[in-house]
Amino acid sequence: MKRSLIFFFLFSSSLIYAQTAKQKGYVQYVNPFIGTGAVDTNSLSGSNFPGPTRPFAFVQLSPDTRDAPDDPASGYDHNDKTIVGFSHTHLSGTGVADLFDVLMIPTTGDVKLNPGNAKIARSGYRSAFSHDQESARPGYYQVMLQDYGINAELTSTSHVGLHRYTFPASKQAHIVIDMDHTLDKKRNYWECRVIAGEIKVIDNHTIEGYRVLTGWARLRKVYFHAVFSKPFDSVLMANGGQKPHATNLLNGTAVKAALNFSTADKEQVLVKVALSSVSIENARMNMAAEVPGWGFDEVSQQSGDEWEKELGKIKVEGTLEQKQIFYTGLYHAFTQPNNTADVNGDYQATDMTIRNAPDKVQYSTFSLWDTYRAAHPLYTFIQPEKSAGFINSMIRQQESYGYLPIWQLWNDENYCMIGNHAIPVIVDAILKGIPGIDAEKAYAAVKASSVTDHPGSPFTAWEKYGYIPEDVESQSVSITVEMAYDDWCVAQLAKKLGKTADYEHFMKRSTFYKNLYNPKTGFFQARNKDGKWLTPFDPLNYGGNGGSPYTEANAWQYSWYVPQNVPDLINLMGGEKGFTAKLDTFFTLKNKPGDVNGNASGFIGQYAHGNEPSHHIAYLYDYAGKPWKTQFYVSKVLNELYNNSFSGYAGNEDCGQMSSWYIFSSMGFYPVNPANGIYAIGSPILKNASMVLSNGKTFSMSVKNPGKENIYIQSVKLNGKAYNKTYITQNDIMNGATLEFTMGTKPNMSWGTKAGDEPPMSGYQN
Repeated sequence: MKRSLIFFFLFSSSLIYAQTAKQKGYVQYVNPFIGTGAVDTNSLSGSNFPGPTRPFAFVQLSPDTRDAPDDPASGYDHNDKTIVGFSHTHLSGTGVADLFDVLMIPTTGDVKLNPGNAKIARSGYRSAFSHDQESARPGYYQVMLQDYGINAELTSTSHVGLHRYTFPASKQAHIVIDMDHTLDKKRNYWECRVIAGEIKVIDNHTIEGYRVLTGWARLRKVYFHAVFSKPFDSVLMANGGQKPHATNLLNGTAVKAALNFSTADKEQVLVKVALSSVSIENARMNMAAEVPGWGFDEVSQQSGDEWEKELGKIKVEGTLEQKQIFYTGLYHAFTQPNNTADVNGDYQATDMTIRNAPDKVQYSTFSLWDTYRAAHPLYTFIQPEKSAGFINSMIRQQESYGYLPIWQLWNDENYCMIGNHAIPVIVDAILKGIPGIDAEKAYAAVKASSVTDHPGSPFTAWEKYGYIPEDVESQSVSITVEMAYDDWCVAQLAKKLGKTADYEHFMKRSTFYKNLYNPKTGFFQARNKDGKWLTPFDPLNYGGNGGSPYTEANAWQYSWYVPQNVPDLINLMGGEKGFTAKLDTFFTLKNKPGDVNGNASGFIGQYAHGNEPSHHIAYLYDYAGKPWKTQFYVSKVLNELYNNSFSGYAGNEDCGQMSSWYIFSSMGFYPVNPANGIYAIGSPILKNASMVLSNGKTFSMSVKNPGKENIYIQSVKLNGKAYNKTYITQNDIMNGATLEFTMGTKPNMSWGTKAGDEPPMSGYQN
């Protein structure tokens, strides 16, 4: 794409941001449009949504630009020209779509209760819109629906979406409710199908209903209670293609309704919509508890204040662009997991029963294959209470379902992705001393999830062969190396709790990655049950989510996944010289046409920052005495693969992981092993940062000579003393350390290069 066109995209997005950033404090730096689109069809962006939500909330109210969302999974694409409506639940930054519950849109004129041809600007009830008449900030979204002359504004609480529509004068004003709006029903995986739905008129201010559907989550029940500030004159309903008719109750699998009004010019009609996964009664209760009145501006301000408090847990100074990326990243990291429990603690459990959480929180949306790497370690620093809530929610799944979450949505296990990465999340939190977690109960859940065969985790074969054979389970190489890491985590918790036999058993399993290392090729390769290597082998060949030994990656990208024992990986590759030579090749080797998988993007050689298997790799030079190379590549990613436009991410944001990589790395360090209390040092780009910790202390870092050219560390001080190690520890941070960097344009090859300067295998003494 021409440079001038890229500048136009960046300028237009910045202009939209400038028009909407009217608040002060940290929220002024959040641009909800970052990551909502790509600059062209050949690149990926964040798959984020711009609408309002509270931190870790159930309701996430946002516009949908597609009748049947699939890609982007958020339902909103910045490049689209029309909006089909505003639905109350969304996923942020995922690779698969779902939710989009209880779509609502105001209209005028003749109303059609079917969306028609999505390519036509005005068909059904969709409307054209312009980014020049659209704005967003934490707790607020606004857009002018150009086909109808209606200004739509949105805000929300944890369980309630609040709409404010400013109508023109019209004898034919409507608010349409669509209970059939879902992800793409025609795709051939995770089929979406509405099983049942209902809309019921209670009085001329109130409607209620529900829907039951399948999708990425196998079975979801969504109940709603909606109240209107203005009485509606009449109601038309339709199911599927039937002719709309007047009725107060309609059941079906494609139920829609149009509530009809007469409006004066600039008359405002407000709607509040409460959701529950349990019952309509609970939806009513949620509304009564959270939005008893009609104070739209008050609710929006409360949301902004709540976000300000959360964002202020890390205070940074840098360029305007850096602060916008950083605080929008925190915003995205705090958008999920989501508390699915109603205000009384009721929730739909993984076994489809209704249960009650005594702490009134039951979190879901666990994209663990992504978020265990950096997002959850970040939460342990600045969201310790939330971390305990996440883990107790995971343990409840194990108690009712037999094993911990893999990819949990709406408290349902969808088995997407591989590994059992709730384990490192739990182990990391316990080793860090996060309060509110029963360690023995947690260990019981961790161990059960490491010995009980379940989809994607054939532990019987694991124990028998010492690796996962490809003719037992596809994605076998990725599963093997990731399962070995999970086993190392189990062993560390066993050791802490004095379970010696378990420690030894799981430590042995944590070395099984060696059984798939082929010294002749220098790669982790697949074997069958007979022990023979799969042939032919090409390390550039990509896998997806099945049918290949590699998960959303190739052999090059999975060459580096032994975070529990990087020194042994270095030895496997012939020592530091061979290891660094291979890393050099990795970061410079180009793809051949047709090699790249659709999940991979943000390339630097074979490094693909747009997908998580690559996220730790730039830091591995620290372990081999070449820290200036870590500094080079980390700074390259920070400065080139993030920006503050709508196309601000190099790939899917993945529920906060892409942002958390930036948050850690911009401050100068990153958890290569997310559960060992060690943080490898990279190349900080912020001027300074301070992080308020759970123990009341403050960790701070500062940079002398920051700038895009000054990417190399010249010297480091820890608590005022010269520091040459290429890592800091959990204890350093929690003790309220001060880390000072001096940066320059050329590498200092005497810093961090001596034996003993490299990151150790653990920062804990058990």
